[in-house]
Amino acid sequence: MKKIITLLALSLVSLLHAEDPLQFRNDSAAVANDISFSHFAVFLEGGEIYPMGDLMDAVKNALYGGVGIRYTYWDNVDGVVMFQYTYFKPNVDTDIDGVHQFMGRVGADWKWKPIHPVVLGGGFTCSWTHADSEDENWSKPGGTLTDNETEFGWYARVSLPVFKYKEYSLGFNVMWEHLWTLPESSNMLSAGITFERSIW
Repeated sequence: MKKIITLLALSLVSLLHAEDPLQFRNDSAAVANDISFSHFAVFLEGGEIYPMGDLMDAVKNALYGGVGIRYTYWDNVDGVVMFQYTYFKPNVDTDIDGVHQFMGRVGADWKWKPIHPVVLGGGFTCSWTHADSEDENWSKPGGTLTDNETEFGWYARVSLPVFKYKEYSLGFNVMWEHLWTLPESSNMLSAGITFERSIW
């Protein structure tokens, strides 16, 4: 019983000596006005990737498919998390049948009012690749991909919603991706369609 009384007394003293004893009410109001995660949606995405620069000589254009989530972060900014899969066919004479590429992205979409309904986006990307080949000769073109490779980079994206019905929406997007590969960086351009469903 003495411990409970001591605890209550200490709590009362700390409350009385606080600069603003009712600050907790302001904090509660801030939480009530916070719009983070007030909107949450899932989406499917598909389209085509166009390798650029030296990468254009190594692999052919490829179709891709992916999934993602979108959530409110600030008043006009959404957080985005995306996962994508692509299978590239080689554009050179090599023993590799193709290359699996898994992409993970974390970024944000900015709904800038002057260009509404166009949405600007960008963020960080991580690429994991693995080549289809029984021969692990690293000296051949693309040989290092048989042992898996992980690369990081950034992306910039422009999206245009074109149709909305209740909690469903459909739109187009174009994305530029830059990967910090060695000996030179790799660039890819992609264009696709996004089908989104709002959860809340």
